[in-house]
Amino acid sequence: MTPWDIFVDVSLSLIPPILVGGIFYVIMRSILRADSKEREVYSQIEAEERAKQEEK
Repeated sequence: MTPWDIFVDVSLSLIPPILVGGIFYVIMRSILRADSKEREVYSQIEAEERAKQEEK
């Protein structure tokens, strides 16, 4: 077995974990961004409702 064969085998064996890690990263990033946006909108709505309550 030549060093080139070893390099190819190692490279091919690392591709699936790297792809799964990349997919996991993208999914988690989108979940966390959606959560932060939702919290931002919720706090804005809550501030508006508190302002309405203070007006009464």
